[in-house]
Amino acid sequence: MALFITDECINCDVCEPECPNDAISMGVDYYVIDPNKCTECVGHFDEPQCVQVCPVECIPRDPAHDENPIQLMAKYHALMKAKGA
Repeated sequence: MALFITDECINCDVCEPECPNDAISMGVDYYVIDPNKCTECVGHFDEPQCVQVCPVECIPRDPAHDENPIQLMAKYHALMKAKGA
């Protein structure tokens, strides 16, 4: 599953630089995660880095984007290929 940021976000700015896929950006009122870029850090880290640093615990899994670890790894490989890495 991709992750998403709830409206409990306090815009503390710590999650955005932690995302290795550049999936986090400032939305209208608070940060948002692009589900097309979010791999829950699969391929980079053992745990989602944004979740690790979030002080208010407002980054759950997104039930609207149900993906298993194999699908997340495939997304990671596609993102890396698109970056030319």
